[in-house]
Amino acid sequence: MGEGTFVKPVASLKAKTTSRLLSLHIDVPLLLIVFSLCVFGLLMVYSASSSTFIFTRQVEWMLIGLVVMVGLTLIDYHKLRPFLLPVWIGTLIALAAVLFINDMRYNAARTLNNGSFQPSELAKLVIIIYLSFWLSIRQDKLNDIYIGLIPLAFILGATGGFIYLQPDLSATLTIFALGFMLFFLAGGSLRQLVLVAVVALLAGWLIVVLNPGGTASARINSYLVGIRDPLEGSNQLQRSLEGIIKGGLFGVGIGKADIKWSGLPVPSRDSIFVIVVEETGLVVASLLTLMYAGLVWRGMVIARRAKDQLGSLLAAGMTFWLAFEAVINMGMVVGLFPIAGNALPFMSAGGSSLVVSMAAIGVIMSVARQSEVVKESEGRTFSAVVDLRRWDRRRRVSRPRRPAGPRE
Repeated sequence: MGEGTFVKPVASLKAKTTSRLLSLHIDVPLLLIVFSLCVFGLLMVYSASSSTFIFTRQVEWMLIGLVVMVGLTLIDYHKLRPFLLPVWIGTLIALAAVLFINDMRYNAARTLNNGSFQPSELAKLVIIIYLSFWLSIRQDKLNDIYIGLIPLAFILGATGGFIYLQPDLSATLTIFALGFMLFFLAGGSLRQLVLVAVVALLAGWLIVVLNPGGTASARINSYLVGIRDPLEGSNQLQRSLEGIIKGGLFGVGIGKADIKWSGLPVPSRDSIFVIVVEETGLVVASLLTLMYAGLVWRGMVIARRAKDQLGSLLAAGMTFWLAFEAVINMGMVVGLFPIAGNALPFMSAGGSSLVVSMAAIGVIMSVARQSEVVKESEGRTFSAVVDLRRWDRRRRVSRPRRPAGPRE
């Protein structure tokens, strides 16, 4: 009797919560995935941090991100259009301000406000929203090189150019990858994309060759050495592999990793995945990878169900971006990619990355919500028509009658 009295209210509360979320047209699986990643991320940031200050700041940024996510979820994404140009120009100004202020951290000038704001992270979010609107408006003229490709190259070049000067090569490549992907999804010519990709690769190769002492050249050379022999790779790669080997299948336990004290750079940020593997093992790390795969699944489902091309581009762009960041970060620590500054979404410490990642989820949720609202509205209209065809509350609606035969 006591058991039944206790269990029923809990089950009823869960049912009411789920029903309320469904009535708000919230994608529950996506919400659960993001919630799980955020909670696990806070745990790992606390474990990887050298002080409670980093953890406290992460909690504060998460609360801000939650407000932003909820706000974007409840707003119809079509209403973002009037803010596109001012926000993009404001982002370019912030990227330029970084170069003038020149607050050097980790051999690069990428932040404002004493390191608390990184404009390049905001630029990734802004470029997806801006290009989604821009491409959806010009979808019939994208294959015109003067209307489609050249303006696209200008938008990406202006944004990516400021980021590259910081220097931040990984964020620059992310900006261009997002632009090319959205252009292709919007119906752009594959031949034009291949041409641009070839030119971009040649330009990148020239940058590396003509600037042998630069950051890009050093990272690529270190990457090639690490591919041939991991023991000769960079210190970050060696420490990362050491932590993964120590973790094994089931890890050494939360808070018991020692690689973060033995030379692993920024363990609570770029290298957070190493701490995850060492403390929780490959089993939990694999589950974390599956959670990101689940996020991609829900994002693609929402993009496919979107009511218009704009919604599809927004949902697909945000999903691709979060997946790209996760793959680069996890692949970097095992030597599959050159060392880059990509954060692990929802896991790495850092307010800019966390807030814009949650903002991306808010945009995806908005697309899902608007699709369900339209579907529900169409369903009500159809039901009303069916009811009208059956009854008009007083009498049946007259039906066409078969003409009577000729009178005799």
